[in-house]
Amino acid sequence: MLKVGVAALVLSLLWVVAYKFVSPPITGMMVYKWWNQENYSIDYRWQDLEEIDSSLPLAFISSEDQKFLDHNGFDVAAIKKAIESNKGAKKIRGASTISQQVAKNVFLLPTKSYFRKGLEVYFTFLIELVWGKERIMEVYVNVVELGEGVYGAEAAAQKYFKKSANKLSRNDAALMATALPNPLIYKLKKPSGYMLKRQQWVLRQMRNLGGEALLSEWYE
Repeated sequence: MLKVGVAALVLSLLWVVAYKFVSPPITGMMVYKWWNQENYSIDYRWQDLEEIDSSLPLAFISSEDQKFLDHNGFDVAAIKKAIESNKGAKKIRGASTISQQVAKNVFLLPTKSYFRKGLEVYFTFLIELVWGKERIMEVYVNVVELGEGVYGAEAAAQKYFKKSANKLSRNDAALMATALPNPLIYKLKKPSGYMLKRQQWVLRQMRNLGGEALLSEWYE
């Protein structure tokens, strides 16, 4: 058992190190959905971060995880707030950071168990340690689901905005962020009134955080 445990640790570390330099050919989320849904097609087109307009990672940070650049993978304050909010609540509120979402979607299957959650914590710690924020964001904008079978910025930009991800405007980026965290309900193909209203909120948050200058060193 000890040898198996050590082997698992070594292999998981090598896996994370490999993905620091190599684009993930497929993710756990993609595999899970392909296996469980009949005739499920995957549209996944990797683009390096420099080939994606800087407004998009800014919009994702503004919408999903405003402390992304500062935390170590976990937003402790948000977790505590979610725990209090979820006491007796019918609708469970999440507190996952972008780093946690990457760890879960890339390396794991979206099952619900304490063991899976423990692995999510482990992989989140590893990618924060090995990859750093720029690589975590690069992977996130490429693997995040933005529609049924549509993964990443380039696939979504081509499908919904008829342009490449490096041509996205601020408005496009903010609207794309409104599809999260549930792109099967919040559909970019036909944005709801709620999505258009939230788009304006995301744009305000993008300005409040300092605009694209916040991420300028990633694009030098």
